[in-house]
Amino acid sequence: MSEALEVIYRDEHLIAIHKPAGLLVHRTVLDRNETRFAVQLLRDQIGQYVYPVHRLDRGTSGVLLFALDKEIGKLLSGQFEAQQVDKTYLAVVRGHPPEAGSIDHALTRQYDDYEFRAANASAEAQAALTHYRRLAVTELPYQVDIYPTSRYALLELKPHTGRRHQLRRHLKHLAHPIIGDATYGKGRHNRLFQELFGCRRMLLACLEMRLTHPVSGLPLCLSAPLADDFVSVLGGLGWVSANPQKEYS
Repeated sequence: MSEALEVIYRDEHLIAIHKPAGLLVHRTVLDRNETRFAVQLLRDQIGQYVYPVHRLDRGTSGVLLFALDKEIGKLLSGQFEAQQVDKTYLAVVRGHPPEAGSIDHALTRQYDDYEFRAANASAEAQAALTHYRRLAVTELPYQVDIYPTSRYALLELKPHTGRRHQLRRHLKHLAHPIIGDATYGKGRHNRLFQELFGCRRMLLACLEMRLTHPVSGLPLCLSAPLADDFVSVLGGLGWVSANPQKEYS
């Protein structure tokens, strides 16, 4: 029997879990051999159908929200599409970005393998905006690229838009890719973190989500603790005190 998913919020209309890194949200043709999905696991765990209303990449951990019926799902999805949901992420990246800034860089649309794409679908890039704040930096005595040492930073990320892989693509555009990102990151830096910290995950987590409850109309704040493997890396880098988790409790 698989380990139960951690439920961080539930009422009669919606449920939120702390999704672990490595878990797919739903079945996909690209991972046809995978047998575990958050939708299925949560459905079996609580004994009723659930409807995902947003995405978290397989490698990302943190807050994942579901509706408990289709109509509530439409209302919640509408908030995400209208950019009315405030999301806060934490990431470990390569290099030392500025202390704060915004990444205003349009992104071409990426489709899921199950989505229908019309033959005349526009290839025009969509506006995408991410705000970030640097929380900590370090320099390790290991040569990975041409320099004798390697620099890393801890970032708080707030995506204003919700494009597919937005944070990962924006940080690659900034030349500060997320550690553990096999698609947009740097393999040599990813391997260093595997060797030093036993880290085999992408170091990106959704810490907090603020939205309006679709039924009561009241503000709703959902937060998930950092996973143990993420916390372990922060400890190894000397960043325990830089963990902003206390701000979202």
